[in-house]
Amino acid sequence: MAEVIKTKVLIIGSGPAGYSAGVYASRAMLEPILIQGIEPGGQLTTTTEVENWPGDTEVQGPDLMLRMEAHAKAMGCQIIHDMVTKLELGNRPFNATCDSGTSYEADAVILATGARAKWLGLKSEEYFKGFGVSACATCDGFFYREQEIVVVGGGNTAVEEALFLTNFASKVTLIHRRNELRAEKILQERLFNHPKVETLWFHELKEVIGTNDPKGVEAVRVENVHTSQIKEIPCKGVFIAIGHSPASELVIEQLETHNGGYVQVQAGSTRTSIDGVFAAGDLTDHIYRQAITSAGMGCMAALDAEKFLAEKG
Repeated sequence: MAEVIKTKVLIIGSGPAGYSAGVYASRAMLEPILIQGIEPGGQLTTTTEVENWPGDTEVQGPDLMLRMEAHAKAMGCQIIHDMVTKLELGNRPFNATCDSGTSYEADAVILATGARAKWLGLKSEEYFKGFGVSACATCDGFFYREQEIVVVGGGNTAVEEALFLTNFASKVTLIHRRNELRAEKILQERLFNHPKVETLWFHELKEVIGTNDPKGVEAVRVENVHTSQIKEIPCKGVFIAIGHSPASELVIEQLETHNGGYVQVQAGSTRTSIDGVFAAGDLTDHIYRQAITSAGMGCMAALDAEKFLAEKG
């Protein structure tokens, strides 16, 4: 028979929001259990230099997440390496079933499942995933030493990926459908001044071209959004950096959401549409999407959960 574990607070997710919630819930003596999910540490584990975390002029993303995990553990948070596959929020205590078969009953739940990379939805993109098409420069950039690479996107993620890839590539072409970027100005300045980077404005990726045996990328076919003219750009790697979508599959039919699946919280709090369920980080934030705002919301969620449990006795 599957094991059922009871807890006052169950935290689902392990990025800055989840670990911060673990620290604060532990300090409130709530004895929280945190389920890390499929990617312990979240998106920052696939980021290299983090330059906007207060107190660290520069820190490696994976190192920061390991430190946050260790901090939560030191405070008393029980951290489980498992993945929640089913979450039932119809009645309290709430029930979460994990991939291992273990179930958790919780008086309060903090959701911190974050977001994941978006894809263009092209057949050729799907076909070459893992064979030249990627959404993680820090994971796969090393494989393209002295090769030409294409990055698609116009926000912080795209510019950061492009700059990181210059450490390996002979040339990086950034493709964007507009003629200006959404990225922070300091990142844009670095990009435009880098000798290895070329920017292709007003173009969209239409097809990834490659070989079947062995499987690999050879070029991309792009289209001018104004003239519809098609051109091919030779490259060995294609990195898609067009943003993220919230990982809200567990609750999409149970909680109020907005902007394509982000969990709705009450203004000035982390309370969701179900009493006793709280949400923090990129799962609910489609505007700021920063590590520090996620961590702040994790703190808020733990304090909201503490207040909720105190009121319920």
